[in-house]
Amino acid sequence: MTAKLRTRTLGCKVNQYETELVRQGLQTIGYEDASDGESADLCIVNTCTVTETGDAKSRQVVRRLNRENPDARIVVMGCYATRAPEEVSALPGVVEVLTDKRELGDLMGRFGVIDVPTGLSGFAGRKRAYVKVQDGCLLRCSYCIIPMVRPKLHSRPSQEIVDEVTRLVDAGHREVILTGIHLGHYGVDWNRNKPREEWVRLAHLVKDLCQIPGQFRIRMSSIEATEVTRELIGVMAEFPEKVVPHLHLCLQSGSDSVLRRMRRRWGTKMFLDRCRLLRESLDRPAITTDIIAGFPGETEEEFEQTLRTCREAGFSKIHAFPYSARRGTPAAERDDQLDKGLISERVDRLGEVEAELRQQYYKTLVGSNLELLVEEVTPDGRLQGTTCRYALGSIERPENASEADALRENDLITARVVSVQDDRLELA
Repeated sequence: MTAKLRTRTLGCKVNQYETELVRQGLQTIGYEDASDGESADLCIVNTCTVTETGDAKSRQVVRRLNRENPDARIVVMGCYATRAPEEVSALPGVVEVLTDKRELGDLMGRFGVIDVPTGLSGFAGRKRAYVKVQDGCLLRCSYCIIPMVRPKLHSRPSQEIVDEVTRLVDAGHREVILTGIHLGHYGVDWNRNKPREEWVRLAHLVKDLCQIPGQFRIRMSSIEATEVTRELIGVMAEFPEKVVPHLHLCLQSGSDSVLRRMRRRWGTKMFLDRCRLLRESLDRPAITTDIIAGFPGETEEEFEQTLRTCREAGFSKIHAFPYSARRGTPAAERDDQLDKGLISERVDRLGEVEAELRQQYYKTLVGSNLELLVEEVTPDGRLQGTTCRYALGSIERPENASEADALRENDLITARVVSVQDDRLELA
């Protein structure tokens, strides 16, 4: 009888990629996904530890899998497993805890995988495929636990990534999203003690990927503003048909004093200068960001500075997070923690500013042609998906039967923006 597999992933794009890599490796030796209501023989849980909530959800997932699959072996990996292996190993049904993601190949080998995959051949359940290009973070932001559980920098060989993206394109994926724990540090581990002219950086990788034939586009996930180099912007400008005009720049706070307490590496002037350079170099690029509301000691004036910086940056989307103290980080030890009610109120105010800025940006796109990745057909027959500028787009399916049949999920189509409807663009 075929062995049944069930996977669960919490957290970031990197985790989702790693789970899929293990899943595909196990499929080579006969494992099949367990269907709904079917008991699994093996469960893989990829955990998150960014917040205490991530830890709790990870434990809940393991316990639920044990209840629903009482005879299954449960293997737990991910950042929570790395941070608290003894805690995880004590959970019911857990037979192995993987504390180092660099040992994924060894894990698969212990289950009998002979040809350990070096990359994906497809990405089940996703139209937009994630591609992990590096691991590890050397920064020490005062609120973040991740450098403590993923401290080792490791960049994947460029050719390995080119081969993987080629397979994903051949499998029908029309968008690949480059991701990593610290994406902008791609190549840094190779460049030590080398002259600058021999350095390999993210811009070189992206340019290599642009040479792959076929209709597909490249998007980069979260990146630090300081690592959006002129070389990287130059590649984006040189290959507009392949690299989308969208970057997610991590701001975290628009107040210089808060940024210093966060131990961030720059101030708002540098960040805004980089936003201006992007707009000077690219056609109406979408710039999105992360903001932490309610960092310890954040005053009303500091929060107002953040709102002003957001407006000056002209973000098209803001991911607003309430500050959550993470045990083991310097910020959690501060004695000027803010009231949760105040933090929630500031998240709401950020949401209001985001809605205002989104509308302003979307209106600049009316009348222009955008590329839409069709991700679903809605019940009323409209084609809906993600545009190149990371805005939700919707277009009416053609009435002509032959034209309608020619359009399917996962197609890339170009259409004109005719209006803005709340949080999406209407195309025609």
